[in-house]
Amino acid sequence: MTTDPTIRTRTRTRTRAKAGTEPATKARRRDRRVYLRSHPLLFALLAATRGRPVRRLGGGTLLVHGTAAYREALTRLPLDRTAPGTTGGAARAARVEGVLFDQEGSGHRAGRRELAELLGASGTRELRAVWHPLLLRRLAPLALGGTVDLVPLARELAGSVVYALLRPGPEAHTSPYALAEAAAEAAAASVRSHLPGPRRPGAGAAAIRAAERLRVLLGPGADARAAMLAVAAVNTTVAALPRAVAWCADADLWDQAADPALRPALADELLRVTAASPLLPRVAAAEGSVGGCPVRAGDRLLLVARHAAGAHVRDPDGRRPAEPGVARLVFGAGPHACPGARLAREQLVGVLAALAPHRPVVTRARVDRRAALPGWRSLVVRAAA
Repeated sequence: MTTDPTIRTRTRTRTRAKAGTEPATKARRRDRRVYLRSHPLLFALLAATRGRPVRRLGGGTLLVHGTAAYREALTRLPLDRTAPGTTGGAARAARVEGVLFDQEGSGHRAGRRELAELLGASGTRELRAVWHPLLLRRLAPLALGGTVDLVPLARELAGSVVYALLRPGPEAHTSPYALAEAAAEAAAASVRSHLPGPRRPGAGAAAIRAAERLRVLLGPGADARAAMLAVAAVNTTVAALPRAVAWCADADLWDQAADPALRPALADELLRVTAASPLLPRVAAAEGSVGGCPVRAGDRLLLVARHAAGAHVRDPDGRRPAEPGVARLVFGAGPHACPGARLAREQLVGVLAALAPHRPVVTRARVDRRAALPGWRSLVVRAAA
């Protein structure tokens, strides 16, 4: 009988915890705060149901935690990618049909092809020339004994990348940071409008207004695809980078970050345990099965990327990383996997390389309670004494 990889790793992780992995425990405890203070009811439910790879709630919702089941849901089960309650559904509700996040149709396929070219190996190298000098300038205070808040830094890095990708014309009257702020606001409004759990009155209308404001900043030549690209890039970067650095600092992984041979594997591991988009809402388009559980057309699937990648049971370690096929599940699976995965890894590798000589520690951290994805509103670091 085959056992789900997330279950196999649980015993090893608990054994390490009993042996006294204090730094990792500190890191995990801090990172858990971003879940408990932003979506406490939702993540309490996920924690309570993760004992099975797949669990049905009520008549029409399945929680998918297991690695194999998660991959099966994304690659083998027919999905309605524009149904209400999904990312594509949110895009249509915001009147941006036919764009990147619609996940169907010729417009979506063309958008993915264009983005794949922009974010391929050569495109990512070109983008590094945009954000890396900015990174070094913003981290300079650490060498002088000062502090740096990594959240606005991550937002500025993301804004510079989006600005370089979209190249808004002079009539847009915006800066990379202003563009990133608008994209972050649109991301929070849009994702909150379709995540499970209590919804604020008028959330859908707020998402439309935020998306329109972003399009105005992008300029009259920008289409809805550009707006959704900005939303995705900024939202995930601002969620992922500060959390990854906090993990590295609290778990004392700077020796690995300083080693060029280990740094890429450590970056993958940190992206795995932080899982910037920990939950993917999907809807089944036809009958099928996931993890041996029957699925009906119209069933809602809550795919828990964090659990599928073993983030809850296996600490990050660049010397003994999870296999790539598991680690990369945080970016999805199959033809609809996140096209920005390469850029995310490249940026985190660059951040770790720039921070490693300072071996920074976290001096202050505040959870962003408004953000749709778990993240910090402020994460201040200083160089170790």
